[in-house]
Amino acid sequence: MRYFLELRYDGAAYCGWQRQPDQPSVQQTLEQALSTLLREEVRVTGAGRTDTGVNASYYVAHFDATEPVADPGRVVYKLNFLLPGDIAVGSMTPVGDEAHARFSACEREYRYFIEPRKNPFTRGSAWQYYVPLDMERMNEAAAALAEYSDFTSFAKLNSNNKTNICRIMHAAWTEDERGVMRFTIRADRFLRNMVRSLVGTLVDVGRGRYTPDEFRAIVESRDLARSSGGAPAQGLFLSDVRYAPEVFERTMFY
Repeated sequence: MRYFLELRYDGAAYCGWQRQPDQPSVQQTLEQALSTLLREEVRVTGAGRTDTGVNASYYVAHFDATEPVADPGRVVYKLNFLLPGDIAVGSMTPVGDEAHARFSACEREYRYFIEPRKNPFTRGSAWQYYVPLDMERMNEAAAALAEYSDFTSFAKLNSNNKTNICRIMHAAWTEDERGVMRFTIRADRFLRNMVRSLVGTLVDVGRGRYTPDEFRAIVESRDLARSSGGAPAQGLFLSDVRYAPEVFERTMFY
């Protein structure tokens, strides 16, 4: 029997989602808790990788159990008791045997936060960046992303990607009443380190290092050396994973 889990996590203490030798990962931590609770070896498949220190305000994973779980809500309650405080499971839902947390996903969304001042309460959830940024220029550059499909300029080297083609549906910056900037980007898939590299380059547009036209030239160059360094991990959140309604519908909101 296959189940989808909805969860969220603070990535500061982990090497990322994916299991790594001799390093703590979200995947391994979740598998250990599930195996203990269900009294069988459980392997969990996630919607995608998140890198070291990256957070997920919404994440989906699936696992298979040899026997149907009689009370998924009760299992979620016990699972959260076993898990550390930086991982929280919101739901466990039975799905079809062909449903796949990664391959069935049709769209993913990331959000990146920039705090314009020193704030001890956002150190682990935003990039504290004190240089004034021109958000209008950053949005002009971000809007151009939907015109492109090859994002080699923002792909981490030696990632073994079969293709660097992504379809971006939305990319925009907003600012709240406290001046905190948020970059939201949705696409069918993302490359490793792609969002952090995009944010770093867009910030350089905002501070005047590049014009929006020069940003376009960086995208078109398909040359990683042309883009800026990646923004810090703690400001990045995987914020949504979407599936066709017949596969799975999101139940965890906040």
